[in-house]
Amino acid sequence: MNGVSVGFGSSRSDSEGGIAPLAGYVWRKSSHSASGAGQCVEVAARPRSVHVRDSKNTSGPSFGVAHLAWTAFIAYAAERAD
Repeated sequence: MNGVSVGFGSSRSDSEGGIAPLAGYVWRKSSHSASGAGQCVEVAARPRSVHVRDSKNTSGPSFGVAHLAWTAFIAYAAERAD
């Protein structure tokens, strides 16, 4: 796993006790998310990870990555930005 994936979650509560709900996370929408463009993401920074979800489906799944992996991803994306 190399610290990349730290877990999957759902904004919905899991009655089976499997995945912790993400209620209470503070989500920030990407500045590159355009209304109606179809590429909308939100992130929520937590003490041990950064979570990502589709801003059009806030009750759907999200995924989390370690801070180091998130920082590497952002640096990689910034190098390739137009």
